[in-house]
Amino acid sequence: MNRYNSLYKLYDEFDTATLREYQTLVDLFPALGSRVALELWQETNDELDQNRNAIRRMFPAGETFADIAAHASRDEAFTALDLNTKYGRAVNVLVLDVDETLRSAGRTDNEIPRETLSLLTQLHEDGLPIVICTGQTLENVKGFITQGLGNELVHSGRLSVVYEAGNGVFSPGHGEDTKTLLYEGLDEEIRTVFDRVRSRVVSDAPEPIKRGCHLQGNEFNITLKPNFQTGSDRAVSVIDDALCHLLDLLAAAVDGVDAATTRAYYAARDPEIRGVLERHGGVPEVDLADLPETAESLFERIDIAYYKGDAAEMGSLELDKPTGVQTAFDVLGLDDPFALVMGDSKSDLRVMEWVDANDCGIAAAPDHASRVVSEHVFNTDELVFERNDSASMLRIVYALNRIAGID
Repeated sequence: MNRYNSLYKLYDEFDTATLREYQTLVDLFPALGSRVALELWQETNDELDQNRNAIRRMFPAGETFADIAAHASRDEAFTALDLNTKYGRAVNVLVLDVDETLRSAGRTDNEIPRETLSLLTQLHEDGLPIVICTGQTLENVKGFITQGLGNELVHSGRLSVVYEAGNGVFSPGHGEDTKTLLYEGLDEEIRTVFDRVRSRVVSDAPEPIKRGCHLQGNEFNITLKPNFQTGSDRAVSVIDDALCHLLDLLAAAVDGVDAATTRAYYAARDPEIRGVLERHGGVPEVDLADLPETAESLFERIDIAYYKGDAAEMGSLELDKPTGVQTAFDVLGLDDPFALVMGDSKSDLRVMEWVDANDCGIAAAPDHASRVVSEHVFNTDELVFERNDSASMLRIVYALNRIAGID
């Protein structure tokens, strides 16, 4: 019996929905607390084992199919089968953005859901290293991953954090390679521009930006965040203003250019930036052919990123998430990676495009991801999940890896 027919039989003949409910209860509500709670947990665990035993007896690879049925829905299992047919291999590392991917500020109280954390722990125990890939500061990330995933997993030697969108990599338990400061490798010219902008980004900000924004405590990137609920009308308004302020500061920090030229250059590069400028007085009519060569060479290395209602950021294009992820893979000893990359923003798209170009991974995104991210995902494997349901993609990987292991 081939794998397709086996999966069809599994979901046609067994009550897999109830089986998944039992598994979820056992995984998320362990046998702790009162005697009544303990008895309920034990009864559920016994029911789970009986249902799994029926599947074990039905199939030659019974344990594998019992695992799949207990974790993945029919659609998730067949998606996993399609991925296995296309790529012929299991995922062996997870590359995960956090904000608006693993967790959603508007839907999960800014916490990673318990089911997602449980599945991450399960996949890690199965042998998959985890690379957290985020624009956040290292200190912010260290706090919530330790609380959510536990100190043992964080210090297992199989977890790495790419922080500030690729400016540094933190891999606990790897000696002198535990912390790699990639931004220290940038030349003095580019670092001087960042120093000039950073020194003025708050002091020279218009009063509404001073009141409505704060400077994120990055090691290198310059990131203005709203003092309002992410995505709210007030957050959108102040981040739009902050983007314009950041562009003008960059112009002042680079010799030979003015604010109009700088705005026109980045509007031509990024349609979202163009949209903001069009709402704030329009895009200056500037002939970019007159841009001095020295200034153009600097602009080609500096990224101005806009995240609607969330952040306006200046970073280095020489230090991006793919650079950080490759460094993390090297530290973790991944010579032949095949990654699941999950993310929602343009910085995550660069990782998705990198693994696609190098045939070393697949990409998934939430349904509210940036348009360019959604387009990439739809044009590859259509791995889109609903907001606050990153667990569904992890269940697909769980099923994929078990299908790939069937002899």
